Amino acid sequence: MPEKITLDRARRDRRMGRSPSTQAGEFVREEMEHIRRGKHGARSARQAIAIGLSKARRSGVRLRRRGAAAKRRTRRRVAGAVVLAGIHRRRVNRARARAVSAALKRERRRAASRRALARHARGAARRRTAATRRRSARRAVRTKGRTMRRAAARRAAVTRRRRRISA
Repeated sequence: MPEKITLDRARRDRRMGRSPSTQAGEFVREEMEHIRRGKHGARSARQAIAIGLSKARRSGVRLRRRGAAAKRRTRRRVAGAVVLAGIHRRRVNRARARAVSAALKRERRRAASRRALARHARGAARRRTAATRRRSARRAVRTKGRTMRRAAARRAAVTRRRRRISA
């Protein structure tokens, strides 16, 4: 069950016209915090993100469906989470819930470290083409707002300067 503050943040993002992935980011952030605080672990950064996205889907965030490249089992689970979003309360299988949380408690906490997340992000970016990266950056700019855009431009200038010096 997501925390109230996470649900509020996701709703605020939706009201501001942010994309579903931005709304889901709040749930992923919550999951990372849970792992860092020792509530449970995860096998990898990818699993930790998947747990957050699943929570987002169950909370009604309209995330895009998984592509044909995803495993059949994954696609079925995503479809199930989307269906659950429409149902307010459903009886939980206690034995399974306990088994899942016990399994997650046994996993390591390193999955939410900055290093693990950076490695995951680099890998994910590497799998995308320059065109799709550019497209998503352009889309992000549309909902950023003047102040945020200015701050981002400033950060970009600092990065460019740093790269020029080190090269």
